[in-house]
Amino acid sequence: MPTNKPTGAQLVISTLKALGVDVLFGYPGGAIMPIYDALAGSGLRHILVRHEQGASFAADAYARATGRVGVCMATSGPGATNLITGIANAYMDSVPVVFITGQVATHLMGTDGFQEVDFLGLTLPVVKHSWLVRDAAQIPAILARAFAIAKEGRPGPVLVDIPKDVAASFVEASEMGELPAWTPASPNADAIEAAKALIEQAKKPLLYIGGGVHMADADAEMRDFVERTGIPFVSTLKGLGTVSTYHDLHLGMLGMHGTRAGNMAVQETDLLIAVGARFDDRATGKLSAFAPHAKVIHFDIDPAEFHKNRRADVAILGDLKLALPALRPSMPDISEWVKLNKANKWQHRFKYDAPGKGVYAPALLKSLSEKAGKKFIVACDVGQHQMWVAQHCEFEQNRAHLTSGGSGAMGYGLPAGMGAKLGLPDHHVVTVSGDGSFMMNIQEMATLRRYGINLKIVLLDNSSLGLVRQWQELFYEENYSEIDLSDNPDFVEVAKAFGLSAFRITQRHEVEGAIDRLLAADAPTLLHVLIDPRENVWPLVPPGASNAEMMEERWDEPIDSY
Repeated sequence: MPTNKPTGAQLVISTLKALGVDVLFGYPGGAIMPIYDALAGSGLRHILVRHEQGASFAADAYARATGRVGVCMATSGPGATNLITGIANAYMDSVPVVFITGQVATHLMGTDGFQEVDFLGLTLPVVKHSWLVRDAAQIPAILARAFAIAKEGRPGPVLVDIPKDVAASFVEASEMGELPAWTPASPNADAIEAAKALIEQAKKPLLYIGGGVHMADADAEMRDFVERTGIPFVSTLKGLGTVSTYHDLHLGMLGMHGTRAGNMAVQETDLLIAVGARFDDRATGKLSAFAPHAKVIHFDIDPAEFHKNRRADVAILGDLKLALPALRPSMPDISEWVKLNKANKWQHRFKYDAPGKGVYAPALLKSLSEKAGKKFIVACDVGQHQMWVAQHCEFEQNRAHLTSGGSGAMGYGLPAGMGAKLGLPDHHVVTVSGDGSFMMNIQEMATLRRYGINLKIVLLDNSSLGLVRQWQELFYEENYSEIDLSDNPDFVEVAKAFGLSAFRITQRHEVEGAIDRLLAADAPTLLHVLIDPRENVWPLVPPGASNAEMMEERWDEPIDSY
C-alpha cells in the first residue's frame, strides 16, 4: 500500500486547516469514517455532538456569532438527512456553513446500498451550491471554492458530499490553487443619486433594518448612517442589535409581534428605506396595506429580492459597506417626525408591573440582558420566549441576537448557544428556550458537559406549546388541540443527570438573585423558570391583517406563582 501519497480524507483535513478552521461539529459513521480517521491527531478541534441536527445548528450559530464560515460533518443516509433542517435553516437566514457528508462508495451509488441517500438531490433547493466529489485530487480546490461561495455575496450553506472510496483513495499531493477574490458590485451612481433625491424630499423617512446588514459586516456603516441622517429606524427579528436597541431613534421590531410605535411609524412613513431586508410576511403583515403611503428605497446584495414582495422606487444593488457611505443626502427638517415617533415610543412603551407574584417573563428577560451588558449574546429557540426576547432584551452589539428566523426551527437554541460560546468564549452567551423547544435537542447538554462549554440556559416553562396555545385561544375558539406538556420531566433533575448545575425559580422576588447566580456561574448552568401558561405575547397582528390592526396586551388576571 502506498504511503507517500495523501488520501482524499487527509486532503480534507489538511485543506480545512489551511482555510483557518479551528473548530468543527459532527458525528461519525461508516461512509465518513476515512475522514474521521484522518481527523485523529490532526490538531483540529472537533466537537462530537449527540445528534447531527445539533451539529448543524451549532455550526450555524458559530458562523453567525463570529462572522466566519461554520463547518459540520456527518455520515451518509440518516446521518446526512438529520442535517437537512439545519441546512434549510442556514439557507433561509443566509448563514455561511460548509456541510461535509460521507457517501457510499461510488460502485454502490444507485444500488440502494446500506445508508445510501441521494443527498445532493435532496438538498438542491436549500443550498447555495453543492458537489458530489468524484476525484480525490480535486478536494482541496473544491473545499476552497465551497468556503468562498458560502461567504461571498448573499451567504448561505454549501454541501460537499464525498463517497467513501474517494475519501480512502491515494492521490498525488494537491493544492487549493489561487481562487479569484470575489469583488462585490459597486453601487450604481445613478441609483445613489435617485435615493438621495427621495430622502431630500421626504418628510417622514424611516429606516427598515434587516439581517443582511450584519451578514455584510456593515453594522459600523449602518450606525454611521443613522447618526449622519437622524432618521428613525425599525428592525426585523434578525436585524436587532445592528444599531443598539438603546438608541433613542430605535422604535423596536416591526411586524406581527413588533412594537406599536414601530408599526405605527411604518404605516405613516412617506419613505421606507429597507437595508438588507426582504419584506417577509412576518414583518409586513397584509402586504397590500404595508407602508401604504411610502416610496421605497431598497438596498440588497441579492438582485432576486428586488420587487419580489414590494416594488422599490429605487433599488441599490451591492455591498452595504460601500453603498451606505456613498449615500450622503442633505437632510430635510424631519424634527417633527422624529418628535412624533419618540412620543409614540414613550406612550406605547412596554410595562413590566404585571399583577401577581409569579415570574413575568418579559421583565426577567429585560433584566437578564441589562445585567449581562455589552457582551450579552442570546441563542434563542422558537416560540413565545423567542418573541419576548426580541421585544424585551437589549442588544448593544451586532451578532448578539441569534435565532432561527426564516425557518423558525424549534430545537435551535441549545446547540446554537453551544456553537456561539465556542466561537466567542469571553461573552455572556445565554440560550433562552421554552419547554417544547428544549426537549428537541436536550441531548446536547451532554456535549456541554464533555467539553466544559460554559453556556447559560434560561428555560421558560409554561407546560405547553405556548405560541400554538395562544393562537388556538385567539383564533380557534379555545380549541386547545395537542398543546399540553404538563407531563414534562423535572428539568432541574434532568440537567443534573447530564452533569450540569441547575436550579429553579417560581416567584417574582427570586428573579434578580437568580440572574446574578446564573451569570456568575463558572460551569454550564440551567435556570428553570416556571411561568403562567396563560401568559401571551403582546402586541399581536392577527393573521392576514394589516400591521395597523394590532391586538393589545390585557391583564385580566394576575400572573400567579407556582
